[in-house]
Amino acid sequence: MSLSDCKYGSNTHTDYTHSLHSLPMAENYGKRPVQTSFDVNTNLDIKWSLRNLRSISKVKVVSFLMGLTLTFLIMASYILTWDRKGLLLTPSPYQLRPVVILTSTAAAEAPFGNDLIDMKLLAKNISSKLEYTPRKVPDEKDVIGTDSNLFSVIPRHFLPGIKSPCWYEEFSSERSTDLYQRNLFTRRSKTFKTVCDHLRTNFQQHLFHRGSKVFRLRCLPYFYIIGQPKCGTTDLFHRLLLHPEVKFNTIKEPHWWTRKRFGYIRFKDGFQESFPVEDYLDLFDLAAQNIQEGISGNSSGDHRTLITGEASASTMWDNQAWSYLPSDREGAKPPFLALDFIHTVQPGAKILIMLRDPVERLYSDYLYFKMANKSAEDFHQKVVGSVYLFQSCLSEGSLRSCVYDTSLSNSMPVRLHLGMYIIFLLDWLTVFNREQILVLRLEDYAANLEVTIKKVFDFLSVGPVSQQREAALTKRPISNTRRTADRNLGPMLPATRDFLREFHKPFNHKLASVLDNKAFLWSNT
Repeated sequence: MSLSDCKYGSNTHTDYTHSLHSLPMAENYGKRPVQTSFDVNTNLDIKWSLRNLRSISKVKVVSFLMGLTLTFLIMASYILTWDRKGLLLTPSPYQLRPVVILTSTAAAEAPFGNDLIDMKLLAKNISSKLEYTPRKVPDEKDVIGTDSNLFSVIPRHFLPGIKSPCWYEEFSSERSTDLYQRNLFTRRSKTFKTVCDHLRTNFQQHLFHRGSKVFRLRCLPYFYIIGQPKCGTTDLFHRLLLHPEVKFNTIKEPHWWTRKRFGYIRFKDGFQESFPVEDYLDLFDLAAQNIQEGISGNSSGDHRTLITGEASASTMWDNQAWSYLPSDREGAKPPFLALDFIHTVQPGAKILIMLRDPVERLYSDYLYFKMANKSAEDFHQKVVGSVYLFQSCLSEGSLRSCVYDTSLSNSMPVRLHLGMYIIFLLDWLTVFNREQILVLRLEDYAANLEVTIKKVFDFLSVGPVSQQREAALTKRPISNTRRTADRNLGPMLPATRDFLREFHKPFNHKLASVLDNKAFLWSNT
């Protein structure tokens, strides 16, 4: 929702100014009336009028004082509580004040947004709240108890001698007639449906027979590219596919761990249908068949070293599904995170994270996901509104609670919280060892692709590629680049960039400290 779509209430000012002649003069009070030649009735009328005038005057004085007091309270709330809690009489913690849209020239010259936000005070508040106790990792039995089917399908131990996490699953001949037909991923991906048609034709020859029983090889990803959006994950995915030892799933972003297993594809569309874990495992059957060929000795090379992976850019940060499930935890942080489930089924998984200067990431995210009426000025307005909403939440809650607050993220005009990388990384480090997580910068990836890709290969323990493959890998066109129309909009306004840099500075400092790498300060970007 854009700030221009918000409905703002207007301040109503009551005029409490009265003419001096509308009030009785003080020197007339308490004096006895002078006897004249008027009759008694006239005298009585005069007395009644004076008494009535006194009573009216008292009402007006009281009304005036009450109005003055109310006006004082409202003005005091602006002055005393604006930067911390908003208005005293604000009905919602995320209500916004109107934001003035400046022309590009004016916005570049003016400290736009300073009337709403004291950035130094906000940055200080963020820094103080970044020093928090790590999350309490839920008990494994509690994680398993949330999804009995998931943990009955995936075993606790995998086959030895195979690099990928694979196991044999007993196969029923009854399923061979409708193999992949019921898979929900095939309904939304023509590419995967085509792959399934191919898998179905030679499926029988890849089965493993032991006595009277028949088994199929099942595999999970060896590694996960978990985020962040607009940080180059798509390009990395396609280049890794060119390595002979890497076999990805067909769908680059299944979003299974964060959304589809709960029955959501897009949260705005509401609940649709839950994708079972069996459908997710089908995505890796092509790799499993290649690995089975190596085990059976039916391949020219040793395919037991093959690995597979997936690259859903929502896995690192998106845990909104919990807020849509029936629960008595109104407004609470998610009880379990996607990382809890991945670690429980696969504690040895390797995690790849691609990050980018959060300021540039946010602008790229805005250009990619907003379809109409885009401009540098509109982006600036949405940034100021989002920072103000986050500040409002932070005045009442912790840093983690605001970052994971679904209602807040749905209210923010741009996805500001996705650039608070350190919050998500610290949570992943509560269950995975630091050696299992490789954090890359898109800037390094773009500047020296060969060096960065080699670092990824070493992390995944795959061999070097031939010169021919290396040339194909490095010369491959960049994936998912900015659209021409978006490029024509130009960069964000300098005022916006400065504003966002100040906001992200404490988050980047903490990230650089945890990773022991000053490059993550993005001070030279």
